[in-house]
Amino acid sequence: RESVFAALTAHPDVRYSVSIQPPTVIDDVNILQATMLAMRESVLDLRTKAPALDHVLVDGNRSPFKEEGVPKGVGCETVIKGDLHCRAIAAASIIAKVTRDRLMLDLHARFPQYSFDQHKGYPTAKHVSLLMTHGPCPEHRRSFAPVRKALEARGEE
Repeated sequence: RESVFAALTAHPDVRYSVSIQPPTVIDDVNILQATMLAMRESVLDLRTKAPALDHVLVDGNRSPFKEEGVPKGVGCETVIKGDLHCRAIAAASIIAKVTRDRLMLDLHARFPQYSFDQHKGYPTAKHVSLLMTHGPCPEHRRSFAPVRKALEARGEE
C-alpha cells in the first residue's frame, strides 16, 4: 500500500483531500455521521484544489450529501463495493488507509502501552485487554463499547 500511496500522492494529476474527525466529534455525532462529515469536508476542500470537480463517487450506499447539501455543480454517485469496481475509489481507499495507518503509528509513539502499531485501533482481543489494563488514552472514543467498559471497570464513568 505504501508504494501505491507514494505514487498516487506524487502524481501531478492526482488531487485528494483527507478530513480527520477527532474522537470528540465521533462521540458527539456517532461514527457514521462523523464519516459523512469528513466526506463533505474533503469534497469542499477538494473543490479548492480541483475547481473543475463536477462529480463525486462514494464507496457504499449512502451519500454524504442531502439534496440541498451537494455543492453547486457537483454530482454524487454511490457505488456499493466501490473499491472493487472503480479505480478512483480504490485509489481513495488506499490514501485513506495509509493515512489512518500513519496516524496509528503516531498514536503508538505517544501511547506505546496500547500497541496501536499492531492493531491499528481495531478492537482486537489484545487492544481490549490493554484498554482494561491501562484505561483509555485521550484519543479513545468514549462512545465505543470497549472503552466504556474499561472506564466502568476503573470506576471512571
